[in-house]
Amino acid sequence: MNTKRRRKLNLFYIPALALMIAFIVYPLGNAIFLSFFKWNGYSVNKEFIGINNYISMFKDKVFLSSLRNTLIYGFGCTLLQQVIGLSMAMFLNTKFKGRGIIRTVIYMPAMVSGLVMGYIMYFFFQYKGGVVNDIMAIFGVGGFDWLGNGTTAIAVIVFINTWQFVGVSMVIYLAGIQGVSQSYIEAATIDGASPWQRFRYIILPLLVPALSSSIIYNLIGGLKLYDVIIALTDGGPAKKTHSLATYIANRYFDSERAGYAAAIGVFSFIMIMVISLIVNKFFRSKEVDA
Repeated sequence: MNTKRRRKLNLFYIPALALMIAFIVYPLGNAIFLSFFKWNGYSVNKEFIGINNYISMFKDKVFLSSLRNTLIYGFGCTLLQQVIGLSMAMFLNTKFKGRGIIRTVIYMPAMVSGLVMGYIMYFFFQYKGGVVNDIMAIFGVGGFDWLGNGTTAIAVIVFINTWQFVGVSMVIYLAGIQGVSQSYIEAATIDGASPWQRFRYIILPLLVPALSSSIIYNLIGGLKLYDVIIALTDGGPAKKTHSLATYIANRYFDSERAGYAAAIGVFSFIMIMVISLIVNKFFRSKEVDA
């Protein structure tokens, strides 16, 4: 390819590059800049305070609680989504009537907005008139305030996010399983390998690329979880269910601490990036040639 043609082709990068600068590079740079200031979010005056916002984060009990919750949402949801999603993919890879309908039903929640899903599920888990408590009442079990207790509210959020996006993992694993050559399975079967052995030593190693894609996708989604929490608890009770994403909004809009919110945002970005790179590097080292 000559130089003139290469230069012309490079022009096609300009729109994508402009969008990245406008919606990723500039906001990130601006957030880093604001994180060194004390600012209420709307005043023209900003007070430079250096790294004090970052120091304050690790003295803030709500921030530490939000960080812990974020890790629970991220790793908890991801673990459940992989186990359930892979199990469903293995089951739905077999031939039987209606499997296409079942696949569609499992994937459908992923097409619903997280905010809408949160509001829908609120009516299931609310204390008075909630569907779950009404079902428990039929069996003579007293109602429980699922969203009024920090521990159970976190468990409900993990359950809802897992259920909503497990279909994504299922689809990724289905594609991976269907890409495994049947000759390997047939050869192992002839050699007397059990179904578990075929899965453990043939299918699973060849699913590493799918496993990597699914885990990173779900992990990033869980670590930046926002909309479901806002719809269900808005960070309550007593700020016990905040994630870093919801706590950023709380500090910015409710407390008018824009500089502090920016510092949390920068920390959150770096944390998610580092975790994603580590996970990606780990799975790349586990990939095998088919």
